[in-house]
Amino acid sequence: MSLDTKKFQEKSLYFTSLGCSKNLVDSQVMLGHLKLDGFTIAQAPEDAEVIIVNTCSFVEAAKVESIETVLDLATYKEDGKCQALVMSGCMAQRYAGELEAEMPEIDMFIGTGEYHKIVPLLKAMEDGKLEKKSFVEIPKFIHTEFDPRLNTSPFYMAWLKISEGCNRNCTFCIIPTLRGKLRSRTVDSLVKEAEQLAATGVRELNLISQDFSDYGVDLEGGGKKDGKNPMIYELLSRLEKVEGIDWVRVFYFYPDDLTEDVMDLMASSKKITKYLDMPVQHFADGVLKRMNRRVTEEVIHQKIKTLREKIPGIVLRTSIIVGFPGETEEDFQALLRGVKEARFNHLGVFKYSDEEGTPAVRLKNKVPQEVIDERFEQLYEAQKEIARELNQEYLGKVIDVLVEGQHEETELLLQGRHAGQAPDIDGKVIINDGMAKAGDIVRVEITDVLDYDLVGRII
Repeated sequence: MSLDTKKFQEKSLYFTSLGCSKNLVDSQVMLGHLKLDGFTIAQAPEDAEVIIVNTCSFVEAAKVESIETVLDLATYKEDGKCQALVMSGCMAQRYAGELEAEMPEIDMFIGTGEYHKIVPLLKAMEDGKLEKKSFVEIPKFIHTEFDPRLNTSPFYMAWLKISEGCNRNCTFCIIPTLRGKLRSRTVDSLVKEAEQLAATGVRELNLISQDFSDYGVDLEGGGKKDGKNPMIYELLSRLEKVEGIDWVRVFYFYPDDLTEDVMDLMASSKKITKYLDMPVQHFADGVLKRMNRRVTEEVIHQKIKTLREKIPGIVLRTSIIVGFPGETEEDFQALLRGVKEARFNHLGVFKYSDEEGTPAVRLKNKVPQEVIDERFEQLYEAQKEIARELNQEYLGKVIDVLVEGQHEETELLLQGRHAGQAPDIDGKVIINDGMAKAGDIVRVEITDVLDYDLVGRII
């Protein structure tokens, strides 16, 4: 039986994107398709006939935020113009069946591999031809340069999704279930989209995926040869040549697959930033093995040592999980020692929690929550000290800064980022002397250092 007809006279749309930058790119592709179909973006949810929430369900806090956001926006079905409330993304992919039964206010669920079908699905809803509410399959789609995309990020930067899905199967991670197996875009497709973005004024490209180090192994002619991944080298080499792009930043490059040819390319490049997001998750070999990581503490330290030798001044970001099942006090001390020895510039620490559907749920010897909290605090304090010391090295130096505009707290200051600061997750450069426009890259002398931010003047 078909659902109610919904006529969108004004074709007005309100969109909320939650979670990671990869989810944001999916949202931007959906917006591109909707804009081509004549939808206009409403600035407030009460003015929209269609409300879409692209959700996250990576950890418990993300699930709670997704549900609360959807319920808040559902009120506009009574208090506004909303005729269609759509949940897309990871939460829909993971729980569509249960949510359909429990949340009748949602009119449609779209999984992580169906986001490109948003326009025909809304048309079917308008015509009363939807035979079901949930459109969730095993994810196989990835967009290309031919899909329309509305870049909602600041005009001078963009996220470039090089692949989707993951073949790693870490025991704590639900991503392969939510996003499917690895599927890479071709180098030609990515270079073409980079050129399109550069033509709109984008100067900074942030390369994202679930696993940068596996890029291209699923493509014809792809795969690792003699321990190297030539397709990664080709991608970075060709993005280097795209006119108008000044910074190319690499995220999620796992240490076990980081090869010296890529390090050498980063060292010699004028555009690939001296910045690397390299997830290590832990340093204790026993924990790494239970996580199903293909790496050891020794290898991680060796890669970091080689990186710093080849690329002096490189900025490293990583993520750590504390309190993984079976993590002993000895394991934690190895983790703490590893963090202090590695001296990462930026560190994300996550407290382990059971995620249904992951192998780690079945692991024994769970760490008590109070122990996890205590270990988290120790890591946090150790990293705060490291970050402050590393920031001191910028004092008195003159560095390139990409200006983002007025400081978020006062119009008397500007704020921006240097090449070692990624959007949204790392610190800022606060500019207290000099004028520049958003999108300018200016020379800034660093005059003061805060815990995570730098302060300086334009010269």
